[in-house]
Amino acid sequence: MDTTNWERARDWIRAEIAANALAEGDQLPPESDMQREIGVGRHSLRRAVAALAAEGVLSVEQGRGTFVREPARIAYRIGSRTRFRENLQGQGVVPGGETISAEVLPADAEVAGVLGLAEGADVTRVITRGRADGRPILLTCSFHPHDRFPDLERRRLARESVTEIYAAHGVADYVRKETALYARLPRKWEARMLEQPADQPVVVISKIDADADGFPIGYAESIWSAGRVRFSLDHALPKGPTRHV
Repeated sequence: MDTTNWERARDWIRAEIAANALAEGDQLPPESDMQREIGVGRHSLRRAVAALAAEGVLSVEQGRGTFVREPARIAYRIGSRTRFRENLQGQGVVPGGETISAEVLPADAEVAGVLGLAEGADVTRVITRGRADGRPILLTCSFHPHDRFPDLERRRLARESVTEIYAAHGVADYVRKETALYARLPRKWEARMLEQPADQPVVVISKIDADADGFPIGYAESIWSAGRVRFSLDHALPKGPTRHV
């Protein structure tokens, strides 16, 4: 029976992991090799892989392959002064990433309201992808008042950090004014950019950064690969809304 075949394939993969023949982070052998070793067809093998991925044992990463799931080893602390690089470097993880796009456009009602601007005022929208040890872990879409940071578009494309750009415009320090988070399934393009399957959840975190006077200077929404990061919240973090879906 087909059920017996896929269960046999599932149990074989589990046994290989238990025996450490497949360690955390290892890529599964080619399908043809496993079919020959287990004695099952492609359909049965793929069903077994899908079942183990749903259990969290395997990670099917688009464009890369199928891997034995690693535990979420990055502990990301969210506080009033959250900094991406500091969070990762403090754990011996190399931060990285790239700016995907940066452009000046008119603020819609939501963005204008958050930043205290008139609807239609110019804002700089920046889309970035963050990496940990070269592996993508988040996508961020951020908005900043163009009048206050007129060169932010150019400097972000030149790979300068937001903190550096703020400092260049007299914002020596800034805090996270508000944070909201919830979980959902990724959109197809998000899963592709994060190199993860579309049926594994992401954590969406929106934030508002404010200067020393409490005035909003940045609004961003980040899409995090939930299987790669574990979050903790500082007790001192200002209370904001938390949404559940």
